[in-house]
Amino acid sequence: MTRGIETVGVESSVRTTQPVPSIDEAVGLARALHAALSEVLLGTPAAVTTAVIAALSGSHLLIEDVPGVGKTVLARALATALGVKLSRVQGHPDLLPSDITGVTVFSPETGTWEFRPGPVFAHVVLLDEMNRTPPRTQSALLEAMEEQQVTVDGESWPLPQPHLVIGTQNPIGQLGTYPLVESQLDRFGLSTSIGYPDADIETRLVLHNGGRYALDMLVPVSDPAQWHRAISATASVHVVTTVAEYAVSLVRATRSAGTVRLGASPRAAISLLRSAQAYAVLAGRAYVTPRDVQAVAVACLSHRLIAEGGGGDGPTMVGRILAAAPVPPT
Repeated sequence: MTRGIETVGVESSVRTTQPVPSIDEAVGLARALHAALSEVLLGTPAAVTTAVIAALSGSHLLIEDVPGVGKTVLARALATALGVKLSRVQGHPDLLPSDITGVTVFSPETGTWEFRPGPVFAHVVLLDEMNRTPPRTQSALLEAMEEQQVTVDGESWPLPQPHLVIGTQNPIGQLGTYPLVESQLDRFGLSTSIGYPDADIETRLVLHNGGRYALDMLVPVSDPAQWHRAISATASVHVVTTVAEYAVSLVRATRSAGTVRLGASPRAAISLLRSAQAYAVLAGRAYVTPRDVQAVAVACLSHRLIAEGGGGDGPTMVGRILAAAPVPPT
């Protein structure tokens, strides 16, 4: 089942002391980013939109799907379009936490201990097949994803800003996979899937080397400073109290749903509103409506829910909650 935020017509963790940029600049970047990704990821509008929402809201992105459908291509395309370096780490059972965060080594030349940063010190970090790494290694990203820093041997090092972690995972049950722990899942602001393409799209992919020709020709539409400004502008999108209360009611409903063993956290409510702000920007608006919250709810909440036996999957559970919740007037 392809999952993500549906496509739209043509408070961020990043802080700045500069004046808040105009919404128009963020709208322009959002649409340029969406167009660039759509040239590479054919027939996957929901996944493309979710990736754009993650970039604008300053959220981390989880891509869950079977091998070979374009998860890594989407991550590479997003980093290229943003004009930043992608740091890729291949998940495997022997991967150590220091292989991600970096390590302190003794330098004979200086007679001191020096920190050598790991691949997490990039604007966009891709941990491919994340659930092939054991929980000990997964935990290496918890501080980085939440606090935007890494602590090694008692010393903390800030990460470059903006900072986006993209994790991909294969379906649980495939050989060599470890379930992502709840605290790890909760740090991903959004999740999406790509799914198998239609026959005509698959034919186009075969003729264009799975989108890699388009990826090679992809031109950046942003840079770190512009991306940073867009996140700040997105965080300024107006949210009235009734819309915030609606988002909170959806999150709280996940905790009492009969089929859910573990519901969404307050962090999920924050992520839901941030994503709704980004969705509004992509739609060209400077205010959030209940429709924006509904549009991002599945991508923001479904991966955080753990069902009782036979309770259904995440998107189905969120869909039931959306159908039952009263919607405030716009």
